[in-house]
Amino acid sequence: MSGPKPIASLLRLAIGRKQLSLSLRPPQRCSSICHSSRRALQTLSTSPRVPDFAFAFDIDGVLVRSSDPLPRAHKTLSYLQSQCIPFILLTNGGGKHESERVEELSNKLEVLLDTTMFVQSHTPFADMDEYKEKTVLVMGGDQDNCRRVAEKYGFQTVVTPGDILTAHPEIWPFSSQFLPVYAPFSRPLPQSINPTDPAQSLRIDAVFVYNDPRDWGLDITILKDLLLSRAGIFGTLSPKNNDPKLPNHGYQQDGQPPVFFSNPDLVWAAKYHLPRLGQGGFREAFEGVWAALTGGSRAGVEFQKTVIGKPFRQTYEFAEKRLVAHRKDLFGGQDAGALRKVYMVGDNPESDIRGGNSYESPLGTDWASILVRTGVHVEGQTPAWKPNKEVGDVWDAVKWAVEDSKWDGGLKG
Repeated sequence: MSGPKPIASLLRLAIGRKQLSLSLRPPQRCSSICHSSRRALQTLSTSPRVPDFAFAFDIDGVLVRSSDPLPRAHKTLSYLQSQCIPFILLTNGGGKHESERVEELSNKLEVLLDTTMFVQSHTPFADMDEYKEKTVLVMGGDQDNCRRVAEKYGFQTVVTPGDILTAHPEIWPFSSQFLPVYAPFSRPLPQSINPTDPAQSLRIDAVFVYNDPRDWGLDITILKDLLLSRAGIFGTLSPKNNDPKLPNHGYQQDGQPPVFFSNPDLVWAAKYHLPRLGQGGFREAFEGVWAALTGGSRAGVEFQKTVIGKPFRQTYEFAEKRLVAHRKDLFGGQDAGALRKVYMVGDNPESDIRGGNSYESPLGTDWASILVRTGVHVEGQTPAWKPNKEVGDVWDAVKWAVEDSKWDGGLKG
């Protein structure tokens, strides 16, 4: 007669049964998997260990490359779930609602995920209640996906560049050939652009760049018009522009809409073997146009904007709150003790590693960075921001981290 099965075997059995049930029953919260594993642990131990560490994973270049899962991503996340080690996905990507991305990733990686453990670049926009009853311009993403994300976040009047081009093709004649592309998902403007009667012209109260813009010429032109306007009214020009007696030479000093970028990444790891320009590339392109129009730094003019996403503190603080809440949920709402350490695993030194190295947690949690070579960073390069550890892939990253935290979970290979 065989003896009791090892704890790790029981955990893997519980996880396997739960994951198999995904194809048979409606989706469950991933905390239910951990609760099953905890019950298995409690049958064998009176005081099961609660991990005092957790992970934050970038997605593109760490878990997937474009739409293709990386080889050991499933193995890695399955191991963490079997051990009830908390993790979140922290990405500068976006363009879809969190629920859509989670469903896609769950299917690709064959691991049960949910929105409590997922932070996209634009997720913090959901908390910006002061603009939800105003008219906002949303840029970026495929078709009008980002408009629909904003509406799910609670924004009531959302305009896209495609709406503006469809209503007023003359605003950027070089995109007129794309009108048949825009037509299926464009909507009527809440108000037309009427430069002869500004009181009746479309006004934008804030601009949000949710994802990488597709039609840079159109988007740069529209953003330029808004930032030179009076109070965000299309078709107007502010009389304060280029007034040296005013701050910033009068630019963006006349009620123009604030501009929010969700992602600073200059490049990202796509299917092509070389990095591709991202939202940060679009912002740099706009800033070049802005400097040419206004005189830029040589004239004492800056482009005033807010940029979130990795590596900025606002995004890491938001992610840490999400991770702490997820960790509590994972253990059934019970006190899991303080979170001692978070391992930030990423492929981009400028966002993942810089952010992990620079973040100072208000909760006193130590953040450590691990750089993988499956995305933007490749072996032989000297990263601009040195990680705590450089490894081959995400499995190597987790293996090093659990050893660093002295977690006996049977990780091998």
